[in-house]
Amino acid sequence: MTLKEKSPPVSTSQALGSGRSRAPSQSRTHVLDPDHLSDHIDRLYRAAWGLCGSRHDAEDLVQETFVNVLRRPRFLRDGNEIGYLLRALKNTHANRHRAAARRPRTLELFEDDVPPTDEPDVTAQEIMEAIASAPESYRDAVIAVDVLGLSYREAARSLRTREATIATRVYRGRRHVARVLRGA
Repeated sequence: MTLKEKSPPVSTSQALGSGRSRAPSQSRTHVLDPDHLSDHIDRLYRAAWGLCGSRHDAEDLVQETFVNVLRRPRFLRDGNEIGYLLRALKNTHANRHRAAARRPRTLELFEDDVPPTDEPDVTAQEIMEAIASAPESYRDAVIAVDVLGLSYREAARSLRTREATIATRVYRGRRHVARVLRGA
């Protein structure tokens, strides 16, 4: 029996003959030069305008992309600066879009924005008087839930009854208050 020498392990790319394995010294890596970023502003701006749809947003997007890229040194392969910058622009746009989706939408309302109502104005005193005129069990349930803000479970516990009973009493109490306020 003869001993054979073991050959070094062969990677799948070498086994398939793709020839894609490169020694680290062969890869052409260089640092993105901040002084030459101005060469790409026009192309980035046009791409940003296409993504955003407005000139103002496109300017902000290009500026934010440059801020992100210049935070730390960037190493590029094959000298494809515009490709890297376009990818960074697209990622910055996606991050802005995701961040905006997480924020709740706000809208400032003015007095003119309030829709006109046909209902007469009701004061807080009239509402409290209407609640006070309700039968005791309905009144207690409405006060616990609507005035104090307790949940049905908490109201049931404090009034020593079941949740379903509280739900019924609140419904009937609200109906009573509405009838009194309408003047029926």
